[in-house]
Amino acid sequence: MTLDEDSTRMADLLHRQRHAFLHDGPPGLPLRKARLARLRAAVLAHREAIKDAVSADFGNRSRHETDIMELACVVQAIDYLSSHLRRFMKRERRHVHFFYRAARAYVEYQPLGVVGVMAPWNYPISLTLVPLATALAAGNRAMLKPSELTPRTSEALRHMLAEAFSEEEVAVVLGGPEVGAAFSALPFDHLLFTGSTQVGRKVMRAASDNLVPVTLELGGKSPAIVACGHVNDRTVQSLVYGKLSNAGQTCVAPDYALVHEDDLEAFIARYTATVQRFYPDGPASPDYTTIISDRHYDRLRGLVDDARRNGARVIEVGERPAHLPGRERTLVPTLVVNAGDEAPLMQEEIFGPILPVRTYGSIDKAIAYVNARPRPLALYYFGAEDGDCARLLARTTSGNVGINNTLMHVAQDDLPFGGVGPSGMGAYHGIEGFRAMSHAKGVFVQGRWNFPGLLHAPFGKLADMAISFTLGKNKTSSQ
Repeated sequence: MTLDEDSTRMADLLHRQRHAFLHDGPPGLPLRKARLARLRAAVLAHREAIKDAVSADFGNRSRHETDIMELACVVQAIDYLSSHLRRFMKRERRHVHFFYRAARAYVEYQPLGVVGVMAPWNYPISLTLVPLATALAAGNRAMLKPSELTPRTSEALRHMLAEAFSEEEVAVVLGGPEVGAAFSALPFDHLLFTGSTQVGRKVMRAASDNLVPVTLELGGKSPAIVACGHVNDRTVQSLVYGKLSNAGQTCVAPDYALVHEDDLEAFIARYTATVQRFYPDGPASPDYTTIISDRHYDRLRGLVDDARRNGARVIEVGERPAHLPGRERTLVPTLVVNAGDEAPLMQEEIFGPILPVRTYGSIDKAIAYVNARPRPLALYYFGAEDGDCARLLARTTSGNVGINNTLMHVAQDDLPFGGVGPSGMGAYHGIEGFRAMSHAKGVFVQGRWNFPGLLHAPFGKLADMAISFTLGKNKTSSQ
């Protein structure tokens, strides 16, 4: 199929979905919950096929990891939305000024219409289906564009959703970057994109031509700050989990660690030992994920090689199992100590199992280091909830924060998830997601008595009294 044919088909899908939405009207609570139930049942029915497809696309990814970090997140989000949907849909009563009494005001959240979702490759199930569940909960139709880098998973999603929904409800569009660019230029009622900051800028520019509101879930360099004296099993296990799950191909993975200068060697020793405990067979472990593509693997190797050439200390934990079929793109867990600020490793989002480690002397210097860089999608702090922790929270800005944990904030359905500045725009999950994909329509209902209605031309004493009552008299003070 040519790009012109793809574009025509996408435009036709959008037209059909919008026509169906306008014809049927906004769905009520029972239909929304039924659609969520259909999605949940489809995920569970296709669970094994999905795990097979994901592992095949990556070369190797643990089936447990897909269950825990993808499928469980989707089912959990669906259950949360379904349980709270009645409350989310309820009208919100709003305050009416005394001058306008005998009237009432409220906000009603209505569906926008058709929501476009552009999903990435790193978590191709959850980052496609959680936005879809949110769009359905808000009463919308949806068109999905999964990543071309996970073709088997994208096809499995297309097949699964075609069984559960008509194309007028949910449609999946497959194709490469050119199709993605055309998709982002469609006149959706809302567009949610998850991916890199670089591509996010292009998506926002394309959407702006049609004034399509966007939610951008991007990335950046998420720091992990370890307080002095807190290099312990709890801290390091959480860092290893956050850094090496999905081989670091996670938008909220800790991108670099700031460790107190007195704790550096203890951190290196404990991190290395923890990696070996998590993966006793080393990078050959079936629980260790491979890198998605040759291009990404070569980029990651280049970051490490550049840092090594420029004097950084590089510590690789284990050996690459190139002899295993499908595991040629395995990148071993790597620490890079004291790489320079200008190194590409410290400038680019890593998206791999490489953890740069820098030292700091005081919490204020750690804060200054974070603030000198673009605002991250996540920030992690390991230490007591004391004055240093409070100062870090108050003086840094990030998407979300994890204290003594990594990644777990994303699994909290009642917390908004989103970035700030270069790491994103807007949020979803929780009621924030429902509202992002809804229109908050303010309604003012006039009662029988309408005092402001008396204030029309010709103006006279009544208008003067009303103005005096509303604005008050000028007050002057003498010194």
